[in-house]
Formats: sequence, structure tokens, C-alpha cells
Amino acid sequence: MGAAHSHDHRLADSRVRVTPLARRLTLGLLALVALCTALGIAALWPDYAKVAEISAATDATVEGAAYAQGEILGLRECAEPSDDCLRASVGIRSGEDAGRVVSVELRGSQTRAGLEAGDRLELAAYPGTGGYVAIGVQRHWPLLALALVFVAVVIAVGRLRGLLALPALGISAFVLLAFALPALVGGGPGLLIGMVASSAIMFVTLFFVHGFSMRTAAALLGTLCGILIISGISALSVRLTRLSGVGDEATGLLAGTVGGIDFRGLLACSVLIAGLGILNDVTITQASSVWELRAAAPAMTRREIYARAMRIGRDHIASTVYTVFFAYVGAAIGTLILISLYDRPLLSLLSGESIAIEIVRTLCGSIGLVLAVPITTWVASRLVPAETA
Repeated sequence: MGAAHSHDHRLADSRVRVTPLARRLTLGLLALVALCTALGIAALWPDYAKVAEISAATDATVEGAAYAQGEILGLRECAEPSDDCLRASVGIRSGEDAGRVVSVELRGSQTRAGLEAGDRLELAAYPGTGGYVAIGVQRHWPLLALALVFVAVVIAVGRLRGLLALPALGISAFVLLAFALPALVGGGPGLLIGMVASSAIMFVTLFFVHGFSMRTAAALLGTLCGILIISGISALSVRLTRLSGVGDEATGLLAGTVGGIDFRGLLACSVLIAGLGILNDVTITQASSVWELRAAAPAMTRREIYARAMRIGRDHIASTVYTVFFAYVGAAIGTLILISLYDRPLLSLLSGESIAIEIVRTLCGSIGLVLAVPITTWVASRLVPAETA
């Protein structure tokens, strides 16, 4: 199926001949945006020395602590039976005490993780405690197995496109880890960092995965417009709703330990990054729809191509809105359950920082995604050649 899909695109691209003027204008505009993106990366590039200082200042490692890995040999209830306490016999597998068997108390989320004999734990021995405590569960092999299944499914179903999507995903992760996150930690403007990183990711991934063609260029123009729309709406919404950007445990911990981060900009950046994947999906779909319609019906007017492609786009809009909504609800379901238990008016609950952040994320992302559909469709319908007899 993946190979046929790729072949169909190449066939449509060969049949749809974009005029030289439209090609030059499109590539010139994209070259200008690419130059601005490169200049933005250079101007916002993080100061790694400053990031290292911040990392060292917030390092939670306890001086004199010893770390080891252990395997659970058996589990039993604590001396005082409790649903929140288990005692595990653990065989130490690394460090100075390798080979010893110690007793470790498990509490909190560790008792609800379904741990069994044979599971591995991350252990720490802090000065003055007289023993080891469990600081985490080793999940390396299950996570690796899940990642391998993901890769196999993507390649089996997506064929060449799926294979190309994997290094593109790695490139996206590199841009975020090497540029965006350190720049945010260093106190850079969050929204600008998000815009530059998003633009760089889309330039690389779209052309790498879908090939260098005018169809992909049309999708990229629509994607860049979507990035601008989401950026503007999210910045305005954060300001109007008076959100601080500190709405969950992670950002609360950051606010207490790392100074100088632009948390409101960080929130706007997170809205933008969260919508990139779906934005890419809708713009590629619309550009491909226009190209296929022109290849199949050379006599169809551009106005009619736009109208027919928008019929496809409206179906895509409906499913996309649901996708965005359920993605955010799923990520915040614990918070939603907790808030639903409070005996307070609904509007008062919705105005709380944590839930208001999710509402802003959902609505801003959805507005940008929806508007990207007609924009991309119009751009693509303008790029394809006029009707012929």
C-alpha cells in the first residue's frame, strides 16, 4: 500500500506542470523563510555554558550517595499492613554491594505499579539512612521492545514513507533537544524559539519524507501559515487569560528551582510544538488532494478544484478537532478527575490555571489547524496550472 501511495504521488507530480513564474515565486518565498529561520537559530542559539551552570545549580544528587541496580527476589506486606506499603527482598546487581540481598520498602506509586519478582529497581543509599531506597523502576527492555514494534509497524505499513519518517523523527528530536530546550532553559523568548524550531523541523521533515516537489512546497507554505496563526493566537490567549504558564507539577518544580525561564512563552511554545504533527498531516493531505484532482481532471477550473478539495478538507477538519481534543484530555485526565471531585461551580473550575492551560492549548491548536486547511488548499490551487481543454 505504501509503495502504491508513493507511486501515485510521483505520477500526479509528473502530470501537473507548475508554471515557471509560480515555481520561482514559491521557491523564492520559501528560501526567504528558510533564511529567516537560519538567522533565528543563530540569534537564539543557547549559551551552553549558562545552561550547564543552571543544570549544576539544580542538580538534586545528594553528596555521598551510592547508586545501584537491584532485582526483586520477593515481595511481602510491611509490618503494619497498608495498601501504600510493600517490603521487597532485593538482590543488588551493581556497585560496591553487588551480590548482597537487602530489604527495601516500597511506597506510593511503586506499590501500584504491579511489581513482581524478577523486576529491576534503581536503588540509592543516602548518607545516614543505613540502607537502600527505591528511586525508580528499570523499564529499559519493555520500552525498547515497544519502540522496535513501533518501528516494525511503521515500516511494514508505510514502506518507504514510513522508513523516511523515522530519521525525520530523529531530526525533529535533535532540533528540540539541541536547540529549543536549552534555549528555553537559558531564558530565551519562548514563542520565538518555538516558531523558529517549528519552522526548521517542517522544512527538513516535509521535504525529506515527501520529496522535493511543488506539491510539498505548497504543503509547507500552508504549514508555515498555520505556525504563524497558532503562534499569534496562543500568545494573545495567554495574555488575555492571564495565564502564568505554571500549571502542573513539572513547571511548578522548574519555577522553584530554575530562574529566568519565560513560562508564559514556554506555554505558547508548547501549544505550537504540540500541534506540529497534526498540522503537517492536514496540509500534506490538502496539497495532495489538489494535485490529484488536477492530474485526474485537467479541464477542471481552479475554483472547482478548490471547492472539491475543501470537501475533503472539511471531513479532515472534523476528525482533526476530535483528535486534538482527545489528545489533550487524555494527557490531563488525572487532573480532570481530581478537579471534578471539587465541590465548586463549573466555571470556577474551568478558570483554574491547570485546566485553563489545557483549554487554551486545545482551542489555539484547533483554530490554527482548521485555518490551515483553506489556506493550504488555496495556495495549492493557485500553484497548479490553469485548466486545459
